Amino acid sequence: MERQISNQEIVKMLKEIKVDINIIKESLDNDGELTDWAKEELKKAREAPEEDYVSQEEVRKMILRK
Repeated sequence: MERQISNQEIVKMLKEIKVDINIIKESLDNDGELTDWAKEELKKAREAPEEDYVSQEEVRKMILRK
């Protein structure tokens, strides 16, 4: 049986997508290339051990608290 998604859940998902899109937009320059900041962050992320990873949900909570 399929579960029905409520309007509140849809609104929540759309807000999360909006946050993700804004993060991506801030990481690109006018030509659509990664900014120097984004390149450095990507490099650091690739070097980080898995035990230091933070879940997407936790990141969203941190961003939305600002």
